[in-house]
Amino acid sequence: MKVLILCTGNSCRSQMAQGFLQSFKSDLEVSSAGTEPAKQIDQKAVQVMKEAGIDISHHKTKHVDQYLKDEWDYVITVCDDAKETCPVFIGKVKHRLHLGFEDPSKVEGSEEYIMGEFRRVRDLIRKEFWDLYSKNLKI
Repeated sequence: MKVLILCTGNSCRSQMAQGFLQSFKSDLEVSSAGTEPAKQIDQKAVQVMKEAGIDISHHKTKHVDQYLKDEWDYVITVCDDAKETCPVFIGKVKHRLHLGFEDPSKVEGSEEYIMGEFRRVRDLIRKEFWDLYSKNLKI
């Protein structure tokens, strides 16, 4: 089973979703990419995932173009912008899904508030991707 998770920057939400899916079943082939990838993964995302017991510190941001010719069982967008700008895949895509989440990296306020938003979004991502995995990807 091959899954591609798309976001705009590929620095936060898509990386967290990739980490969770890989933790649910290690032999799922999960990749993530961005339509406009950031230079590096968001360190707050790394921190809140570590709190959840998942290490994504080794993940790198990637551009969606490198995956366009591949075949995918699922291509999942996790932000509205990526959903709107998602390119046409030359390869075969069996299922396209959108699971939208707010971008915690855009939140302003105290460090405590920002980290709370990262944790809230992380927990939403874990729940939605667990539901998807348990209903559709568990083989």
